[in-house]
Amino acid sequence: MDAIDPTRGFLKDVKRIVIKVGTAVVTRDDGRLALGRLGALCEQIQGLNSQGFEVILVSSGAVGAGRQRLRYRKLINSSFADLQKPQAELDGKACAAVGQNGLMALYDTLFSQLDVTSAQLLVTDNDFRSPEFRKQLTETVDSLLSLKVIPVFNENDSISTRRAPYEDSSGIFWDNDSLAALLALELKADLLVLLSDVDGLYSGPPSDPQSKLIYTYIKEKLENTITFGDKSRLGRGGMTAKVKAAVYASQAGIPVVITSGFAGDNIIKVLRGQRIGTLFHRDAHTWIPSGELNAREMAVAARESSRLLQAMPAEERSKILLGIADALEANEKTILHENEADVVTAQDAGYESSLVSRLAKAIRVLAKMEEPIGQVLRRTELSDGFILEKMSSPLGVLLVIFESRPEALVQIASLAIRTGNGLLLKGGKEAKRSNAILHKIITSCIPETVGQGLIGLVTSREEIPELLKLDDVIDLVIPRGSNELVSQIKSATQIPVLGHADGICHVYVDKSADMEKAKNIVLDAKTDYPAACNAMETLLVHEELLENDGVSVYMVVQGQVPCLIFHQHHHFITSTVHCLALSKLSMMCMLPLIIYTSMEGIAHTDCIVTEDPEAADIFLRQVDSAAVFHNASTRFSDGFRFGLGAEVGISTSRIHARGPVGVEGLLTTRWIARGNGQVVDDDKGVVYTHKDLTQQA
Repeated sequence: MDAIDPTRGFLKDVKRIVIKVGTAVVTRDDGRLALGRLGALCEQIQGLNSQGFEVILVSSGAVGAGRQRLRYRKLINSSFADLQKPQAELDGKACAAVGQNGLMALYDTLFSQLDVTSAQLLVTDNDFRSPEFRKQLTETVDSLLSLKVIPVFNENDSISTRRAPYEDSSGIFWDNDSLAALLALELKADLLVLLSDVDGLYSGPPSDPQSKLIYTYIKEKLENTITFGDKSRLGRGGMTAKVKAAVYASQAGIPVVITSGFAGDNIIKVLRGQRIGTLFHRDAHTWIPSGELNAREMAVAARESSRLLQAMPAEERSKILLGIADALEANEKTILHENEADVVTAQDAGYESSLVSRLAKAIRVLAKMEEPIGQVLRRTELSDGFILEKMSSPLGVLLVIFESRPEALVQIASLAIRTGNGLLLKGGKEAKRSNAILHKIITSCIPETVGQGLIGLVTSREEIPELLKLDDVIDLVIPRGSNELVSQIKSATQIPVLGHADGICHVYVDKSADMEKAKNIVLDAKTDYPAACNAMETLLVHEELLENDGVSVYMVVQGQVPCLIFHQHHHFITSTVHCLALSKLSMMCMLPLIIYTSMEGIAHTDCIVTEDPEAADIFLRQVDSAAVFHNASTRFSDGFRFGLGAEVGISTSRIHARGPVGVEGLLTTRWIARGNGQVVDDDKGVVYTHKDLTQQA
């Protein structure tokens, strides 16, 4: 079964459809009408009609069918001597007049068998010059559709004043493809389906095994890269005409799908949102430039582009980052507009204009960093004339899955470029438009010598399981989001995962704490940004603070935001705090009334508030978390605040990177040996010196 394409979700709201069937579908190779295909087409239309869809049919085929009938008529009316003479080409207008009669008779018969009524409407280019005609056309079609009658349109070629396609015309329409596009606009259709003799638009000749079906047409990317073949074998159009009509209609707001009319259920599949045919949509450029690639192809493209990026001089990679920073600031209004559209859908907090500037500033910090790739971390003389170097190297291809916050896309993409890694990104659906415009801006700054495949934007959740299987192409998965998301990713892949599935942050208030410091730290750790992974979930209070002359903790409301407030010299009210539940993404926290003696952290960020240096030292040395603080809010556990420029996430894993992960966390190492013909030979001929030359590197 063909997969459901998430970019085609809008099809569920379609009601009025214009279906155009081409000559190559209507007729067989010998010119006779293709009864089987026409029957299947009528059955699909009957099914749609009974389900409440309003279907308008535009049918070619009259000229081809008429030519076949007139050739036969001419043959039986000719003498043997007549047949020996050169045969003149049949008049196309006569063919159209004869063929239209037979074509409509067949439609009438087929629809009648299905208990459906059809109506014939013949139009010419000149008709549409009249506003009154257009008004009457709409009224007539609306009336027919209200009665569940199927209007069947065709250009009236028998009386057309045009002498050749695309010539001698007023420019209103040129063939039945452009007529179908015009009717879709005039009649306010929700969808135009152009049926062809191939599955859709291909990257090359459909007969070429190397050609790929293009599932989504992106005008900016493809309009000058595809060469079309010959026109239809029987009609005037062919794929060139279909694409022109599809681009015209889609840019005017009518989505179009070009698909095969040879299959008996393709129209039904299109309306279900299945990934068949080629979709033309006005907003396609905001979706995904690599939308035609499957999961493996995207990963391979990212790997190939990353190798080209790594081969660039360091200053060229810095120029790319500076270009991205400039482009973000130049497109600030567009970014905020797309973000606002997401906010309306998600009913969540949106960007402030200052955020774009901060993101651009962070990228410029990355651009000015010392070149991270190819740094010699260790240099050793193994033996005389034999030098071994340990060198920093990109990981390869990263798959980063993040929820909601689209600024993460900018940080992650910038870090990937700085470190020479390929990148696949999957953001939350709540920020779909924001992610799309940010991805478009960033990839537009990547030079063609590297390729926009360096950073792929995955738009479908259905592609994630497939990507997680690609341990031969993807080198590291970084999930940024809820505990549930991180746990699901870890359990679904053999690729190394850098994340924090159970990252709970503690603040421990020791008996010697300065209460003013403690109050400020706890308030900030919990209320500065409760949804962040470095926000406090658990407050631990030394038991000696719970005495009558100690400290009490209350939940109060400040501007509709619950806050924790410390009060000195008040009795501790146990019932006030025991009702509070542990909550990861809210303003609520848990206050277990225990002494923090086990020194067992939950691996993310833990803080002690104390004025006792010995207690602080024990805490910092023995709590085994990715980040451990003394007298500072857990909210400082962040790549930007650590001076990393940006971060791809925070890791509680015990692999190569822990805590906020910036440039260094996206690098691995490799060994470079430079010898002069050395061989092991059971170590008989090698005198090892193992001299450390690192300081001389």
